[in-house]
Amino acid sequence: MKAVEVILCEHIPSLGTVGDVVRVAAGYARNYLIPRGLALPATGKNIRQLEHRKMLLAKKREEIRKQMMSLAERLNKVTLTMKRKVAEEGKLYGSVTVTDILEELEAQGYTGLHKKNILLDQPIKAVGEYEVPIKVEADIQAKIRVIVESEE
Repeated sequence: MKAVEVILCEHIPSLGTVGDVVRVAAGYARNYLIPRGLALPATGKNIRQLEHRKMLLAKKREEIRKQMMSLAERLNKVTLTMKRKVAEEGKLYGSVTVTDILEELEAQGYTGLHKKNILLDQPIKAVGEYEVPIKVEADIQAKIRVIVESEE
């Protein structure tokens, strides 16, 4: 049985992930993988194109990472001051929630963030100063200061 090399265009659990160069039976490549667009023949031209695409993706990922690091640095300097009605002993009527924080950030021009990015365990229910983590990207976090004051 003759084996040929192909470049995978999709993740195939039994073979590998996108971009892997694998050896498979010639009939499997010719009759199944290539016609369905799951793989390309591992010719010099296709391998060069793959390497070029990988390089472009790496550059794009690095550029996005730099933008996210910049955003995290800016967010680390943010302080949100929220005024709420306060009952006795500094407890709030209601609370400061993720939605409130998100709206305040958007009002300051930080768009593109979602509720799931704000890692507030529980709503804030008392007057005080809090550090709230913001997940900017998978491994990049920022912390903003949230100050809750009495509304007089």
